[in-house]
Amino acid sequence: MDAVAFDVGGTFTDFVWQEGGVLRTLKLPTTSPQEAAVREGLRRIPIPPQRLVHGTTLATNALLEGRWARTALLVTQGFRDLLEIGRQNRPGLYDLFCERPRPLVPRELCFPVPERLDAQGRVLRPLAEEALRPLARRLQSEAEAVAIVFLFSFLNPAHERRARAILREEGVSVPIVLSCEVLPEMREFERACTTVISAALLPLLERYVRGLEEGLRAQGVAAPLLLMQSNGGVAAPAEALRAAASLLFSGPAGGVVGAHFVGTALGFPHLITLDMGGTSTDVAVIREGEIALTAEREVAGWPVRLPTVDVHSVGAGGGSLAWRDGSGILRVGPESAGAWPGPACYGRGGTRPTVTDAHLLLGHLPEARPLTAGLRLQKDRAYAAVAALAAALGLDPETAAVGILRVAEATMERAIRVMTVERGHDPRECVLVAFGGAGPLHAAALARSLGIRRVLVPACAGVLSALGLLVADLKHTFVRSLVAPLAEVEPARVNAVLAEAKERAAEALAGEGVPPARQEFRMEADLRYRGQGYELTLPLPRFPLAREDLAALAQAFHAAHRARYGFAVPEEPVELVALRLTALGRTPKPEFPVLSRQGRPEEARMEVRPVHFLEEGWRPTPVYRREKLPAGAELSGPAVLESADTTLLLPPGARAWVHEQGHLLLEV
Repeated sequence: MDAVAFDVGGTFTDFVWQEGGVLRTLKLPTTSPQEAAVREGLRRIPIPPQRLVHGTTLATNALLEGRWARTALLVTQGFRDLLEIGRQNRPGLYDLFCERPRPLVPRELCFPVPERLDAQGRVLRPLAEEALRPLARRLQSEAEAVAIVFLFSFLNPAHERRARAILREEGVSVPIVLSCEVLPEMREFERACTTVISAALLPLLERYVRGLEEGLRAQGVAAPLLLMQSNGGVAAPAEALRAAASLLFSGPAGGVVGAHFVGTALGFPHLITLDMGGTSTDVAVIREGEIALTAEREVAGWPVRLPTVDVHSVGAGGGSLAWRDGSGILRVGPESAGAWPGPACYGRGGTRPTVTDAHLLLGHLPEARPLTAGLRLQKDRAYAAVAALAAALGLDPETAAVGILRVAEATMERAIRVMTVERGHDPRECVLVAFGGAGPLHAAALARSLGIRRVLVPACAGVLSALGLLVADLKHTFVRSLVAPLAEVEPARVNAVLAEAKERAAEALAGEGVPPARQEFRMEADLRYRGQGYELTLPLPRFPLAREDLAALAQAFHAAHRARYGFAVPEEPVELVALRLTALGRTPKPEFPVLSRQGRPEEARMEVRPVHFLEEGWRPTPVYRREKLPAGAELSGPAVLESADTTLLLPPGARAWVHEQGHLLLEV
């Protein structure tokens, strides 16, 4: 398998590939523009790639920073204020001074169009084509993208498609995005937001992908490019950009897929993933070997209703800045030093203290040896940065460094509790999978605080998100609203909708080079009790469906509702809300090489240095080169295990065991 995966993060760009049966990795500082680091990394990789898989934070950063295209919105007449009205479940409902998110579309670019469908998709008012033709000239001159969101277009897309055709006839050349193609399901506000965000991001992402592909071809790389989507699967750019909002959680999704790949291969069905990079920490939960997806996420205050790996992110990374707030309290994050200038210890001009600077002062990181991407840390600069903050807090530098790590870990612990305890999951039943450049530094302390007994630090932990890209399957999700009492639904109608979606999905996979033998289809239904405002998604018993399958589906819904919410109402009618089809194109998976059992742990020891552990204080601590530890080796804390892409802190009282594939298993 000659695939190369690269994950562009806020601080580092990670590369993973397999060469001669061995997984290879490379880590470079993220550049601006991002594609410069990508091209440099591919120049350093000795094998000619046959496939490129890319994860990026570009879409997320653009939305958070307001760098989206100037977008126009065409709506059904009478619904011009759809985005401004939104929902009533917003924070600060009675706060007269609350700050609203920046408008996705300025009011002067919201255009009502005479047309109307009813709730069954029947035409009440034909599309007024004569109103669109003069509008086209204004759209071409004032907008960089156009979103079209008509009422009930998910039941009848004819008006939206005709409107696009007219605009094209009149010379509108900017991207035009239709809600019936991005999100053909009910809930007008969420459908409008998702469509507008997709339209607003499309020009930026198209330019980026086009520039990246052209740059790679110029340096002789002609391999096809795949993009990681928020749903944990990859797709060709043409497919992924049909709904550009599907790339918003590309980066975190790769990490969860990588953790799932390693954890389930080792026989652990319940996992908590802790992905700590330079800018943020992402937490997810895997139950019964299944990655949890959520139907809707909020970004920059706006809902995005597309299937997304269920990840909770907090602003606590290695580059998170420590600061004193107006009340004199120590804070950490969410602002980050990024790759440039980075933490003070990088020696690139940064002067404000970060989590990485605190680790260096406490002996967790080496000063003598270069770390990731050739970085050599400068302890004097870290000390100066932390000392300045310590003076403002009335503390000594050591106590301030300890406080920085405690505050950062408290933020991460809260994130884990949000995803476990607050959702009815016991974290003690799970294995904590720690990865990212900084995750293993905090894993044992977090496990101890939460009562988690076992921690898994995968081989290639520092670039596990890129490994997730390498092992991810191609994935496409299709949804269609079909609201009706489940007992009255005709199986033939359901089968027809799913058969059409399956045909479209098979065409998409075939266009990406996936043969039928590696295609897989999963069919699900969104169900609720009549009158509820939320749904549960359940797998269909089989396809095609028969009448008795609908009754079995209703019983399965009652059981799922009881498991999720603690009660069920079997006498209440069940309502079908939507049908979903997920198409998978299975990809080849790499294998971790088996380590030799020859040698002793002492041969991997590099030095003994003073290391500060937050509970025990300073201890003389042996430092090991992780790659030189043989399979089966056991270590007792205190210890520090350094590798090319991450560092593991093993506190007193904890034990580590080296798996035959190079993974580390900790007993805390």
